Amino acid sequence: MEKLVAIILAGGSGERLQPLTRQRSKASVPFAGKYRLIDITLSNCINSGIRKIFVLTQYLSESLNRHIQEGWSISSSGLGDFIYCIPAQMKTGADWFSGTADAVRQNLNLLAGKDVDDVLILSGDHVYKMDYSKLINFHRSKKAELTISAIRVEKSQAAGRLGVLDVDLESRLVGFAEKPEDPKTIPENSEYALASMGIYVFNVKTLLKELSGEGDDFGKHIIPGMISANPNIFVYDYEKNNKIKDYNIVVKDGVREKVLIERTRDSCCWRDVGTIDSFYEASMDLVQINPDFSLYGEKWPLRTYQRQLPPSKYILGGRATDSIVSEGCIISGAYVEGSILSPGVIIEKDAFVQQSVIFDDVLIEPGVRIRRAIIDKNCRIRAGATLGFNLESDTARGLTVSKNGIVVVPKGCEVTCNDPRLL
Repeated sequence: MEKLVAIILAGGSGERLQPLTRQRSKASVPFAGKYRLIDITLSNCINSGIRKIFVLTQYLSESLNRHIQEGWSISSSGLGDFIYCIPAQMKTGADWFSGTADAVRQNLNLLAGKDVDDVLILSGDHVYKMDYSKLINFHRSKKAELTISAIRVEKSQAAGRLGVLDVDLESRLVGFAEKPEDPKTIPENSEYALASMGIYVFNVKTLLKELSGEGDDFGKHIIPGMISANPNIFVYDYEKNNKIKDYNIVVKDGVREKVLIERTRDSCCWRDVGTIDSFYEASMDLVQINPDFSLYGEKWPLRTYQRQLPPSKYILGGRATDSIVSEGCIISGAYVEGSILSPGVIIEKDAFVQQSVIFDDVLIEPGVRIRRAIIDKNCRIRAGATLGFNLESDTARGLTVSKNGIVVVPKGCEVTCNDPRLL
């Protein structure tokens, strides 16, 4: 995209995702086996033709910086393409970023000397597919100073969690409430609210003007303060306007063919995976026959850092059904059902894993039984241990159990029949 810079906010600590964020930022949490959450936003940018990208980091950013450096090296000074990780540096005082707007304010020097008309501001920890070029074209066609992308969500999902928008018939923003407990619903359906996706396009002059004053957060301070004084704020209807075209493979008369279609279902999925339960639900969607978020599009690929690992193998009767199995896994005489295995997972004889998410390099020994669990990297589940079958016992052993009963094993733990302990 011409005269456009993207800024991805990837500094969130992800408190509600503990213990998965105990040693990493939210944006670097593994997802869908081989990816991290940041890969989704970065893939959207590259697929949309946006190749000038700043990633603002802050909390526990080592693994995120390394992942982007090793897996997303597109820098070309001659062509102007880049993905740069920018750590928090206390440029404007002795404080870290105190909000989304403050993060951008502390890095306005990144825009100096660049031929930029608009700035696309994104979150680095949501699950969705979006052609940002359509959003930018909408923004420019309206001659907008700010455009906010929005999605319809159930009122209960927006309450206390998402910014809620109020628009007129011409898609102008007339009201904004940040995480209200009783969200205003849309006129045509009292069960749904119009929620901000945390995706903003600012005219660069407007952005510089608004960030010259006070206010640390776009949702809490900047946008509400702009509404009364600025009629040129528009809302982009994500579900109506965002249709990702992709190939489906069909077999006709014994011949495989590619058919170009618009993936309406896939193009309207947006998930905030900010809690253990929402992260787990988004993960379990991936192993369904027709998931809301598909990993298998050819025209809208997801990119990531690739470890050099051999193919996965199943030996001694090992099998996996309705599951995603990444490279380098060994399933030896074990049964895996409805689960996601990240690279390098080993599951030994007579073990049973059901509806679970297993991160990289986990060793599951013989006779282990696991159900509805998330196991972080480098864990060892000792022979005969069980997880997810007795939640009171799991809680008593010091493990995190979510509101919906998902058991979480922190990174680097060893779980025995009795108590988990760090390796």
